[in-house]
Amino acid sequence: MNTVLLLAPVAVPALAALAYLLTGWRPGTTHLGTVSALLVFTTGILLAVRTVRDGAFDAAAGWLSADPLAGFLLIVIGAVAAVACAASPGYLAGERADGHGDPGSERRYAVLVQAFLAAMALAVVAGNLGLTWVAIEATTTVTAFLVGHKRSRAAVEAAWKYVVICSVGIALALLGIVILYAAARHAGLSESSALDFDALTSHAKQLDPAATRMAVALIVLGFGAKAGLAPLHSWLPDAHSQAPAPVSALMSGVLLSVSFSVILRTRQVADAALGTGFIRILLLIAALATLTVAALLLIGQRDYKRMLAYSSMEHMGLMALGAAAGSRLAMSAVLLHIAGHGLGKSVAFCASGQILHAEHTSQIDSVRGLAARTPVLAGTFGAAVLVLLGFPPFSLFASELGIARAGFAAGLGWPTAAAFTLMLVAFAALAAHTLRMLTGPDPLQGSPAATAAALRTQAPLISALLVVAVIGVAAWPLAHLLSAAAPISFPGGTR
Repeated sequence: MNTVLLLAPVAVPALAALAYLLTGWRPGTTHLGTVSALLVFTTGILLAVRTVRDGAFDAAAGWLSADPLAGFLLIVIGAVAAVACAASPGYLAGERADGHGDPGSERRYAVLVQAFLAAMALAVVAGNLGLTWVAIEATTTVTAFLVGHKRSRAAVEAAWKYVVICSVGIALALLGIVILYAAARHAGLSESSALDFDALTSHAKQLDPAATRMAVALIVLGFGAKAGLAPLHSWLPDAHSQAPAPVSALMSGVLLSVSFSVILRTRQVADAALGTGFIRILLLIAALATLTVAALLLIGQRDYKRMLAYSSMEHMGLMALGAAAGSRLAMSAVLLHIAGHGLGKSVAFCASGQILHAEHTSQIDSVRGLAARTPVLAGTFGAAVLVLLGFPPFSLFASELGIARAGFAAGLGWPTAAAFTLMLVAFAALAAHTLRMLTGPDPLQGSPAATAAALRTQAPLISALLVVAVIGVAAWPLAHLLSAAAPISFPGGTR
């Protein structure tokens, strides 16, 4: 039963990918991806309830593992994927209307999206660091084809840039894993347990400090590249601006967070082996560097999809700051931020794809008067940006407040103050660009779009926004799960 429960979130999207490969994209399979995502979401809930109640468990000879953090991440993956997959039929219809789509490209898109979902689920339930690395590398391979889906020169260039930079990052992570494995074997761990996070944490005192420092630094740098953290971040704006909008939603909404979760787990090993200072410094440097780059580049941004990509960097930098603080409040706030940012950014990217099909341009200066011409779409996009700006009642307000409180409580007053100052710069830039798109006279002098039809199109996105608002004001149902899932290190290496 344990094996079935852990295999389900990987097998379901894998089977959906096979179904799309055999049947193609047709009316009978249009919503198969959404069903697959909802099943991953349901499995995440089951795993979360089971692990919070009974504790973590392994299956498949230790190759698969579940704990509250894995259950939480599967919930986020399923929820964001459901939004992205529900928006995919509209996106592909827009591609056909623009003359860019064909049955072959739609089949390829559907297969790759489900394979992407399966790889992310495997990364979450993997029982050791080596299998996690394989799953993260698989996401690179799959998403490279999705980034280049349009086959334009800019899309192909972005795909190659994505592959090269992320391959460098993932190679650095692999080198760190090899060094950590050698240190674990030297400390007496068996071959099967040398890359298990719990075994590494419980035997952390026996790990060679110099080797562990080198391994942790490489793992943070390598997986930080996939999480959009500086300095290996430059793939992110190009890839997000060229990928199909639902794919950008998945990449920004959950791929970055899944990669970052590996750093959160590595932090437990590093704290137990080296004390809290070493990885805290690494995370603070990454956080402030990422926030600086994102804030400065948001100011002069002229492409609204790239604008959302730099916003993702901003939020990943804030999560790194919370991870540096490391307290239970900080880590719970980081996890809440992962959920709120994932849903908010998925709505923003899916809405941006609809704007692109309506306006035929991604340039901010070329989009004016959206609120007058398409009020429902403009309202959805504007509300998603409010989520990303951290306005109440949305959950990012609570998570950002929690990270700020935890940062000051952990003695990180100056870095926290600097980080939130940079966030204010990013806040002003994102708000100004969005207002320019939504307000002003309609240059086309068109009549407003039909509200009823627009509401049906926006229903999945509006539902996601309501969920972000609910978890921002209600402790139930996430409060207990967040507390249980927060990856905290304790003296002696126990959780």
